[in-house]
This record gives sequence, C-alpha cells and structure tokens, in this order.
Amino acid sequence: QVQLVESGGGLVQPGGSLRLSCAASGFTLDYYNIGWFRQAPGKEREGVVCISSSASSTYYADSVKGRFTISRDNAKNSVYLQMHSLKPEDTAVYYCAAHGSTLGPPEYLTLDVSDYDYWGQGTQVTVSS
Repeated sequence: QVQLVESGGGLVQPGGSLRLSCAASGFTLDYYNIGWFRQAPGKEREGVVCISSSASSTYYADSVKGRFTISRDNAKNSVYLQMHSLKPEDTAVYYCAAHGSTLGPPEYLTLDVSDYDYWGQGTQVTVSS
C-alpha cells in the first residue's frame, strides 16, 4: 500500500522553528520528486517547495525563501522540511506529495498540485503567540 505520512507539526510562537518529516511506505522515493504543500482555512492548497529525486535541485515559493529548507534521505525513504522564522501566515495544514513513477523521475520541478500523484494526510502547523 502506497503511503506518505507527515509528522512534526504543532503549535509554535512567531519566530520559532519546526521540522516536518514525510515518510514513505509501499514504494521507494528514489524515482520521485517530492513537494511540500500547505492549505490554510478557506484558501486553496499552495506549493511551498519541492526537491528533485537526487536532491540536486530545489524550487521554493517566494513566500518561504530563506526561511524554509527541504532535504531528503532516500536511504530512509524520507523527506524533511525545516522551517525557521515562522510567521502567523504560515499557519496551515502541511502536506507532502510525490511526483513521478517507477519509469523514472520527472525532468522538471513543479509546485502545481495537479502534477502530484501521491499525497499524505497532512500535519497541522499553527503559528501563534
């Protein structure tokens, strides 16, 4: 069973940090680009950052550049999102998602929701004093 499971969310004060994890089971992440997305109440899901299958390339949304860092450990079949200098507007449910197939990884990075094939259930991040 293909599954992505996010963890690490919680309540943090403005300016604080959190590290989210995304663990895959039922398939290997080696052939997949991985993206982190978020969805705030009443808003559409938006792309935050993505990383290529080999970790050689990343693509960040302007809103998180310089504050968030994505990484992956294919040996652990996991991807991480380190978040610093958190702001109240970062409050949302955060999802990881996989883009690719066993035929090989995609040749491009994208933050388009419709390009992603597998999704986790999400983890809540709340930034509030």
